[in-house]
Amino acid sequence: MRIKFLSPYWLPVWFFAGAILIGTIILHLDVSHPGGPLSFVDALFTATSAMCVTGLIVVDTGSFFSVLGQDVILILIQFGGLGIMTFTTLFIYLFGKHVSLGDRMAVGQSLLHDPSFSLVKFLGRIVIATFVLEGLGAFALWWMDPIGFSPYSAIFHSVSAFCNAGFSLYSDSLSQWSNHAGINMVFIVLITAGGLGFYVLYECSSLLKKMILNKRAIRRGVPLLSWHSSIVLKTSFFLVIAGAIVIFSAESAANNAPASMSERVLTALFQSVTCRTAGFNTVDIGSMSNVSLVFMMGLMLIGGSPGSCAGGIKTTSFRALCSFVVAQFKGHSQVKVSRFALSSEALNKVLTLFMVSVLLVILGTMVLTTLESAGASYLMGRGKFMVNMFEVISAFGTVGISTGLTANLNTAEKVMIIVLMFVGRLGPMWLLSALQSWQTERRYKLPTGDLPLG
Repeated sequence: MRIKFLSPYWLPVWFFAGAILIGTIILHLDVSHPGGPLSFVDALFTATSAMCVTGLIVVDTGSFFSVLGQDVILILIQFGGLGIMTFTTLFIYLFGKHVSLGDRMAVGQSLLHDPSFSLVKFLGRIVIATFVLEGLGAFALWWMDPIGFSPYSAIFHSVSAFCNAGFSLYSDSLSQWSNHAGINMVFIVLITAGGLGFYVLYECSSLLKKMILNKRAIRRGVPLLSWHSSIVLKTSFFLVIAGAIVIFSAESAANNAPASMSERVLTALFQSVTCRTAGFNTVDIGSMSNVSLVFMMGLMLIGGSPGSCAGGIKTTSFRALCSFVVAQFKGHSQVKVSRFALSSEALNKVLTLFMVSVLLVILGTMVLTTLESAGASYLMGRGKFMVNMFEVISAFGTVGISTGLTANLNTAEKVMIIVLMFVGRLGPMWLLSALQSWQTERRYKLPTGDLPLG
């Protein structure tokens, strides 16, 4: 049993759980919040939200916590972002080399037979790339508004944006910069970069380097990017544009949009991007139209891409699900995603991930609704269901935007949201794999049969 708990599948679980526990203890100390008391559950909630780069808060980060408390939150955000990016990027690398994760991911052992691979260099590239992007983002924020973004504030928000955490030192998040195109674009770039993942960013930078230094290195007929990176970029672009169009149209129809056309477009684009698990907002989410909120819930559930700081079921899973539906309508035996067809094993994982995620969201919404309005009739609790589902999906997708419910949660509701954030950060598929690693494969097969469906 001890060996099973220390298997490679469980390393991320203990890494995140240990960091959350340490962060909770420090945040619970009076020196971290001299302005008022903070219960252990609230400290645990804040530490989990920071480590899982979610951004849901029960107290205002900028005014409630001391500099020490803010430093702890910043460190947890950075550790959480780097941690999940490292684990998932390493998994993608091993997957591309057809190396078993269970056999090659143990700490201190050789990960690949390829002698050119260096784990230290591999992890070093991720850390350096992260710090460089965050540093450039912090400098841009400070340069554009040195009063609104002091050096510390610029660093805090840059790290929070790249790690898709959504924590802000301002009570209204980024609402005071809703019409500042420069500030908005810096956050959009940081959020997008953190949501694409190191693997895609590395491929894109390598391609750009080839194009600048040696155009002949790019051969005709040869794909510029790998299958994975191509799917991630195309799907991410589609979701951002589709989200911006829907939000722009819905808010304009509901007369919630700003008067200026340029600000309308900027606001819609920012909310579409931040739904990719970033958690910042430039408008009051609770005042948005139902159409926008429903579509935003869909974007939050999809989330970012594999190997990134973002949560959700991921863009590749969404693309695979769309291709599966298309294949069923066309009567094709294979599920084609761009230039390749998905294997049956990969398709089974996608369908399992989707079903488990939907079930967790439904169960979480039912539990939260029961705790929020137990015994109340539909007329008394009308509108609560959507608010509760929005909160649940935001927690599960590690997004962090809220309609205003988070601060009013009771202890039981906070504990449930904590569990959802933790499961959503690691990913239900990873936890299922960890649990399945305990199981023993059956050495027999049952007879097959056809069951009437539909």
